[in-house]
Amino acid sequence: MTLVQPAGLAGGLVERASNHTIFVVEQIGRAIVAGEYPAETMIPLDPDLCEMFNVSRTVVREAKKTLIAKGMIQSKAKVGTHVRPADEWNMFDEDVLRWHASVRSPGAFYDELFEVRLIFEPAAAAQAAARANSADCAALFALCDMLSASESRADFAVADYDFHKQVLKLSGNRFLNSLGDIVQTALHSLFMLEAHENFPEGKEEVARNHHAIARAIAGGAAEEARAAMATVIRNGYRRVGDNPVPRPGI
Repeated sequence: MTLVQPAGLAGGLVERASNHTIFVVEQIGRAIVAGEYPAETMIPLDPDLCEMFNVSRTVVREAKKTLIAKGMIQSKAKVGTHVRPADEWNMFDEDVLRWHASVRSPGAFYDELFEVRLIFEPAAAAQAAARANSADCAALFALCDMLSASESRADFAVADYDFHKQVLKLSGNRFLNSLGDIVQTALHSLFMLEAHENFPEGKEEVARNHHAIARAIAGGAAEEARAAMATVIRNGYRRVGDNPVPRPGI
């Protein structure tokens, strides 16, 4: 007699295994970024990882595959799994970005994060000025109004991200549009690092600077849009440096 497993049970087992894999990826990935496993050192063997996280070997193997795809580890038969140098990691990966943003001492991470934003976001704003239509610009101005009207830091952060994401979209370039995770990480970091007392005091200045971007895009002024976006990013970087607040460790 053939034993047929109920579909619901099978789905539940798959979902549970997936959740366990995500958990193991999260724990090992964060530990690597935090420096608990330096470059070229070995992470624990599979049986040890199974015991550490109370999961099956299948879960461990899937977790390692995920981290390999992120460029963080490399496995060799009969040797084990070692951590790859940080400059070989996929820094465009959403998880890798998030893990960097969550460590206590990110070092040069924020310098590099804002540097790359200065490379592509002003260019995206210039492209948007050449391509955006009136409806697109109306959406940008509406987001500026949301920045001005926001009554909480959380609402302000959401409107801020939506504005920058919209500019990337209006560039008309799919590659630029796909860089939203970098912007989201940078803006979330600002939200976590800025002193609470800066809101609402600094809100109006930020909103005005975003209005300047929207006006330049609406007016088709590519170089003005480029410069206005660069100003917003530099001001954000300055706020990170001026307001270092403690953040929870891993």
